[in-house]
Amino acid sequence: MNYSKIVTPLLTFLLLISPLSSALETTEPPLQINTSTTNNSLKSAIVKIYTVSKRSNYKTPWNSKTVGMTGSGSIIANQHILTNAHVVADGTFIEVKRYGKTKRYEAHVVSVSHEADLAILEVTDKDFFNGASVLSLGELPKTQQEVLVYGFPTGGDTMSVTKGVVSRIEYQRYAHSGERLLAVQVDAAINSGNSGGPIISDGQLIGVVMQKQRKAENIGYMVPIPILKHFLTDLKDGKRNGFPGFGVQTQDMQNSAIRKMYKVPEDQTGALVYHINYNSPAKGIIEVGDVITAIDGHNVTDTEQVEYRKGEYISHWYYLDLHQIGETVNFDILRAGQEKKVSVKLARAYNPYRLVPYQRYDREPSYFIWGGFVFTPLTTNYMAETKWTPEESYQWSSEDQQEVVVLSQVLADSVNKGYHNIADIIVAKINGQRFANMQQFYQILTQSKQDFIIFEDKFGYQVIMDRLAVEARNNAILERYNIRHGTSLSLLQTKPALSNETQQAGNQNITPKL
Repeated sequence: MNYSKIVTPLLTFLLLISPLSSALETTEPPLQINTSTTNNSLKSAIVKIYTVSKRSNYKTPWNSKTVGMTGSGSIIANQHILTNAHVVADGTFIEVKRYGKTKRYEAHVVSVSHEADLAILEVTDKDFFNGASVLSLGELPKTQQEVLVYGFPTGGDTMSVTKGVVSRIEYQRYAHSGERLLAVQVDAAINSGNSGGPIISDGQLIGVVMQKQRKAENIGYMVPIPILKHFLTDLKDGKRNGFPGFGVQTQDMQNSAIRKMYKVPEDQTGALVYHINYNSPAKGIIEVGDVITAIDGHNVTDTEQVEYRKGEYISHWYYLDLHQIGETVNFDILRAGQEKKVSVKLARAYNPYRLVPYQRYDREPSYFIWGGFVFTPLTTNYMAETKWTPEESYQWSSEDQQEVVVLSQVLADSVNKGYHNIADIIVAKINGQRFANMQQFYQILTQSKQDFIIFEDKFGYQVIMDRLAVEARNNAILERYNIRHGTSLSLLQTKPALSNETQQAGNQNITPKL
């Protein structure tokens, strides 16, 4: 799977939640349509969502703040409410209110897919559903198909219905997670507060409002039905495994030289495999230098696409993403010019392959304060707050390195004199020893009996500390800076060093923390 600069979603797209504190801001109201053209029974299935979230500060990870926001949702089968993951992310208290009603009911998350930006809520008091309609699921729309967007955007408390058309179907980066998945572009008035609301066509739900472009008028995106159905199917066994990860990166083969080099016949097309992650289920089955010519019988073009409708093309990973974890995908490949058929069982979740993980939610940051030095893993959350993007953010994880540890800042004290201005240094070694992840780093540091502790970056710069002097000052430093806990709970519950796959599985939030 190919990835571009990870800060792109932060700059390009706008998540459509509405802060409670700005509910009275002056905004351009969405274009209203004649509601007589809508099915009035649909309105009883539309829900406004009120979320109070606890948001961590990744630069000072012992701190957090409480924020309130609103979004939209819809009632689907089994008395479930469907919305975006970003509407309820890090939620500590959630309430819902139906269209045409005034009473709010407390709700909780039963499952969330942060990579697909989807969440399912339940309401304990079943009186909430009395007289409510249930939205049925439609199919992937066609371009130029007319749609209706329902929700509660900023600018008022009543429901808004706007009209638009489907203008594009392609893979897009989801702003909430950073992952690239199938998305549908809708040319319609969509504003803050619309997040999680349903997009309706012919009386059926065909997508969930997700995000809009920051610098474009009336261009929004929805999570489409294939992604939604994958999410719901995944939940049928009572737990969520997530989208399957493949861990294979490919490049296009439009240039004639690359085709000749890899012995691709004139009448054949495909995508060249240039990297396979160490923990990929395809390792040992597909090799670097293989040319993938078909996925589940669907031909792959030289531009890394497959035909999903007559004359319409999309990312070649489309047919892989339709599978559930545990299923098998069939590939046609060329290896040194010889045709082969291979199968890969999709055994792992979507994103354990990046060295620096995409945005994390529903979990507190991992950190450790030692001698006033603040250590934390490098994450997209951290980079978003610090506006810092090191080259490690573009790299793949390996068996030897599954996380990057950052010395983020120094809390000034006499024991760390001379290092007070240090910030954002990637630690490569501790006492000459490399480590795979934050847990290993923590274990090495806390279990060391050496007189001096040496932190070293990849260029050889050293920070040298007297271990006994630091241990004598640790509590005083925490007290001076009014820090209650110098170690995150995840590190206090020390276990054998976690693999990257295990850490990523924890980010799937099968049982959300609320």
